[in-house]
Amino acid sequence: MSKHNKKLDQAARAAWMYYVAGETQHDIADKLGVSRQVAQRLVALATEQGLVSVNISHPVAECMTLAEQLKTRFGLSICQVVPSVGLDSAAIHAMIAVAGAEVMAQTLKQTDPQIIAVGSGRTLRATIDELPEFDRPQHSCVSLIGAIASDGSCTRYDVPLWMAEKTQGRYFILPAPLYADSADDRALWCNHRIYRTVTEKAAQADVMFLGVGHVDKGCPLNVDGFITNQQVEELKAQQVVGEMLGHFIGAQGERVPSELDSRLTSVNITPQNERRNIIAFSGGKEKHRAITAALKGGWIKGLVTDEESAIAALASA
Repeated sequence: MSKHNKKLDQAARAAWMYYVAGETQHDIADKLGVSRQVAQRLVALATEQGLVSVNISHPVAECMTLAEQLKTRFGLSICQVVPSVGLDSAAIHAMIAVAGAEVMAQTLKQTDPQIIAVGSGRTLRATIDELPEFDRPQHSCVSLIGAIASDGSCTRYDVPLWMAEKTQGRYFILPAPLYADSADDRALWCNHRIYRTVTEKAAQADVMFLGVGHVDKGCPLNVDGFITNQQVEELKAQQVVGEMLGHFIGAQGERVPSELDSRLTSVNITPQNERRNIIAFSGGKEKHRAITAALKGGWIKGLVTDEESAIAALASA
């Protein structure tokens, strides 16, 4: 890399930290190992060189390399990696949301009618919040997962509705709790005409946007009331490291059966699937093992993540 390109690369990294993660110039100086004056000049250089607009237009070279390595190693069709070294979880998620919105926009801006199937979770919600509004009433947003907990409450991260509001398109909700009370109860939910109509529409989706969750006490499934502390411990005892749409995944990417399966109502997805349009948005230290497992198992064909998660996945592979 030439001296000029290396300086631009460092300026782009500083711009990500300053404009997206909200880091101070003092923080940037500490994390890049430079003086505060140099950090200030790097941020100024990013602006002067036109690297900063609505998005950071000059990607960090190391992140681009990691993205290409992930695509090659795991057969991905789409991959974006954002800087994360030295940053906390909130900053990383903010960066993934910005980069993820660019990926989503590629589908949303199309004029041909699109069926967009969407999971749930904080990362997807933050990503959709970063989207501009599109006048695309011809698009349809379809939920892949029920947003109702066992006590009847609904998660605040019912993100397909938020996407439908961004596009002014139609929204198809999956009318069921994530986990039914029993196998018989699940059969009642899943045999309903509206449920079958929505899942059939999801199966025709042009693209699926999902999150990759980790499984531990305090994880979103646990905090939002979908699984209990005891169930978390039972899943961990089975070596579960992650989940997608309530499907539990082991460290090597295998689908791990659990007693919850007979009650799960979300749209079915499988490892080593043939679909080329499942794109995941996930990052942060707590997600390293889950993201690696999703990649190893071939659950996803696209990924927006952070550089430390990318490094962990490549090292594990």
